[in-house]
Formats: sequence, structure tokens, C-alpha cells
Amino acid sequence: MQNLAGVGPGRHGVLASHAHVVFVTKYRRKVFSNRHLTRLEEIMRAVCADFETELVEFNGENNHVHLLVSFPPKVEISKLVNSLKGVSSRRMRQEFPELTRHYWRAQRLSSGSYFAGSVAGAPISVLRQYIEQQNRPV
Repeated sequence: MQNLAGVGPGRHGVLASHAHVVFVTKYRRKVFSNRHLTRLEEIMRAVCADFETELVEFNGENNHVHLLVSFPPKVEISKLVNSLKGVSSRRMRQEFPELTRHYWRAQRLSSGSYFAGSVAGAPISVLRQYIEQQNRPV
């Protein structure tokens, strides 16, 4: 998918937006290993597919993840983000019970807040490079 300027009434074209999304772990705890991030990416790709969106880039560190998502106008980014957070938190806690010891009271892995920024003026290649360069744990 790519952004097309000038798509308006009576014209045929594809319009997609890109967002840079960041999720931080609850209490910024350093809980993710490479194994966790690999599975988290798989889960988030499946959620994106359900929303007919594309997870263009994914990476993270031990206490946060970055996503570059391409989505059509019909998708509300807040609904996509809520689903990404909810599904991934539930599945990760089921599949990796050791993660729950960090969150004995909280029933979620990520903080209640998130960052989602439009990529409207930035070249996608620059953002992809930034996400790729995250300090992924081993």
C-alpha cells in the first residue's frame, strides 16, 4: 500500500495511511527477550491481517515495541491499537506464564497508554530504519 495524494470524489485510487505505534510494558519492566518479541510480532501480524491492515515493520527492546502500520481510511487506529494490545497481552500471558510474575496484580503486559503518530511527512524508509535499529534483546 502507498499514499496517493489527490484521490477525491469520482477518482479511483488506493489511499492508505501509515502510523508509527509504540507500546511500553507496564511499569516499564524489562521483560521481553528475543523469543518474546518474535512471538509478539506473529500475534500482531495476525491482528493486523484481521483488520485488513499491514504490519510493515516491527521491532522492540526489552520494555517496549515499535510498529509501523499501513491502514486504509476505514480503519480507526484507536480500535486497531486496542485490539493489538488486548489480544497480544492475553496471548503472551497464556503462552509465556513466566511473564505474569512481573504483573501479579495487573492483568496486562503493556501500559494503559500508547503512542500513535502519523507518518504523513516522513519518508517511510527513514522510519523503517529507525525501527530496525532498536536494541533488540537476545
